[in-house]
Amino acid sequence: MRVLGMISGTSFDAIEVAVADLELDDSTIEAALVGSRSIEYPPPLRAAVAALLPPNPTTIETVCRLDTALGQAFAQAAADVVGQLGPVELVVSHGQTVFHWVDGSRALGTLQLGEPAWIAERIGVPVVSGLRARDIAAGGHGAPLVSLLDVLLLGGQADVGSTDPRGSLNLGGIANLTVVGSPEPIAFDVGPANALLDAAVVALTGGGGEFDQDGRLAARGTVDDALLARLLEEPYYRLPAPKSTGKELFHPGYLAERGVELADYTGPDLLATLVALTAQTVVDACGAYRVTDVVAAGGGTRNPVLMAELRRRGPKIAFRTIDAMGIPPTAKEAYAFALLGFLTVHGLAGIVASCTGAGHPSVLGTITPGRDQLVLPRPGRVAPSRLRIVASDPVLAGPP
Repeated sequence: MRVLGMISGTSFDAIEVAVADLELDDSTIEAALVGSRSIEYPPPLRAAVAALLPPNPTTIETVCRLDTALGQAFAQAAADVVGQLGPVELVVSHGQTVFHWVDGSRALGTLQLGEPAWIAERIGVPVVSGLRARDIAAGGHGAPLVSLLDVLLLGGQADVGSTDPRGSLNLGGIANLTVVGSPEPIAFDVGPANALLDAAVVALTGGGGEFDQDGRLAARGTVDDALLARLLEEPYYRLPAPKSTGKELFHPGYLAERGVELADYTGPDLLATLVALTAQTVVDACGAYRVTDVVAAGGGTRNPVLMAELRRRGPKIAFRTIDAMGIPPTAKEAYAFALLGFLTVHGLAGIVASCTGAGHPSVLGTITPGRDQLVLPRPGRVAPSRLRIVASDPVLAGPP
């Protein structure tokens, strides 16, 4: 089955689109990665998402308008990639998270916008969407859902009792970590990856910049150890896993709420300290689970300063990127959602309960029919235990 997966993450800078040919062979899923592309949001749409996020006030009219605009943007992104690669049989759309409701160690709700009817109407095939809510209803965090791909890809379910835990790290707006092999898989949001860094760049440049390209500003700075120690006092880091967080906590006003005055630091020093915060929280999380081998993905892998800081603060941890497995670092989550939707239409659970904290595995999401009669494939017989990549992603160029 040819499946197109899409997601815009917590950095809300682009729609990541990936297409894979997925086949279920008993307990193994074989994946031929056809291609992926990153499609930037138009600036007005990105500004509209930013304006909606907490702690900003909003109206239900604004939510409705943005839900429509995002649905249309995702439909256009899917159409662009289908135009390059040819027809698909299923679209899986995560949409754009605008609120993830967490109270302490419990997730109570989540909201992703991007009405799937626009995608189904434009592409003409069934669309799986709303994948997080069912896991939350089952007592989980609805995150990190990418953990299923991690477990299947790294073979964690086959290695129960291993004395050599391995980790899969995603560095988006929020960092999340999946640990496989000891004694059962576990996953959780670590803390901010790029969220505070990007917010600081916007504040320091008066909106003239959105992120620190290649970590150039941070590379010129010096870590302020006192500020780092202060930021590491955040109570979230001490919560037990599974746990989840987002920009509801690590929002643009986070530093100001904690009494951090930007004027007290040079821009490079502040960014260097925030890079160190991300690196230290990741290294601490790995250390808590004795992880010494980590496969990293996400936009943060393109920041050489962050990657160097991870290796400096975790010298006993081998950090490598997921492109060694044939998956582009920025496309991993889009492929993960293609996988989750593929499981949904085959009637198979899309989560590992120990990773999200749910009471049981659930089949995720809802299905919006395409133009033709909805016909689902034959249900899978057993839960998959392994993902095998049989062809690597060539990464698509932009429009001609």
